[in-house]
Formats: sequence, C-alpha cells, structure tokens
Amino acid sequence: MNNHLKIIVFSAIISLSSLSHAGTFDRFFQAAKTDDESAIVGLTLRSFDLNIVDEHGETALLIAVRNGSDKVVGFLLKQPSVKVEARNPSGESPLMLAALQGELDMATRLIQRKAEVNKTLWTPLHYACSNLEPSSDAMVRLLLEHHAYIDAESPNKSTPLMMAAKYGHADLVALLLEEGADPMLRNEQGLTAVDFARQAGRSEQANLIAAAIRARTAKTPATR
Repeated sequence: MNNHLKIIVFSAIISLSSLSHAGTFDRFFQAAKTDDESAIVGLTLRSFDLNIVDEHGETALLIAVRNGSDKVVGFLLKQPSVKVEARNPSGESPLMLAALQGELDMATRLIQRKAEVNKTLWTPLHYACSNLEPSSDAMVRLLLEHHAYIDAESPNKSTPLMMAAKYGHADLVALLLEEGADPMLRNEQGLTAVDFARQAGRSEQANLIAAAIRARTAKTPATR
C-alpha cells in the first residue's frame, strides 16, 4: 500500500466515527461536492451504495464532476460498481457535464469506463460545443476521436454546430466545419447554424458558416 493510499484509508477510518453522528446521506453528497476523498473512501468501506441519488436525483459522480472534485471522481471511477451512465432527471450524464465544463481529464477517464459518447436527445458533443473556453477544442476533438456523431440532433433537431455558433468560439466553429459538420441543416424552427450565430450577434461565426455553405453550394451541380 503506497503512502497516499495509507493516508486516505487512515483518514477514512477516523471519519467513520463522525459519520455515525452526522447524517451519512448528507455527508456523502457533501463529500462529493467538496472533493473529500477520505469521506467517500470511508463510506465505501462501510459498503455504502455509491449509486444512491440525492433529493435532486443526482449521483455522487454527477455531483463530483459538476463541482470539479477531481480526487472523488478518480476514486469513484475506480469502483466497478459505480454506474457511469446514471443520469439526472434532465437526462444529463457525467460525460455531458465534463464536456460542458471542459474537464478533459475527467472526460477521458469516463470514456475509458465506457461512458456513452453518443446518446439520444442532447449529447456530450452538444454540451462541449456550448463551452466558450479555448479548451473546448480539445474536448470536441476527444469526442470526435471516439466516434461522436458530428451532426447529432437535440430534441428540437439542433446540432452541435448550432450550439457552437451560438455559444462557442470561432475556432470551434471552424473545427466542426473542417471535420464535416453540415452547415445547411435546420432545426424544427427552420433555423440554420448561421441563424443561431446571427441571433447571438456573433458575426465571425456567422461568416465562417456562411462561407462553408457557399463552398458546399458551389460544389453541388445545378439541377435542370
């Protein structure tokens, strides 16, 4: 047993007594939120159900990812019993939250645990494309490398490119177009990615997508 693990286990054993006096349920989710790895380890030693949900229908893994609790996420993903696809009532998975927040290492580890890159309704790629941070490029590349469907449709048929046009940065829009995203698709409201960009007042993104549409149209033979 290495020194790091010894310290965690020792701290976990000490915390067991306090857990018996406090609400174990509340302590578990608070530990996930605050990256208290030793408390999570202590509860695991007591055979606590690591997949239990809080009053909002969220697992500790979801909470830990949302709050950037790296140590807790790392520990939970090492536990075979932890369900990496357990979703909250909004249908969000841990991978979707990691993608939204640009947590590349977490996303990589979740994918290694067989988290679903493609799913119905909103996808991790939609969420990654809604992140304005420069790190979203790396996240999108990671998802595409693991076969994320680039033109995935949300419930109203909005695509990741539309999300990037409205929320992401111009380099991300360019990346999606280079990787083959279809700029001509429309959602249920009849809006294209150009419309998303223009409605958000994002002229650079709109110009990139409009240029891609012109290039694609120019390659299409005229019909008689």
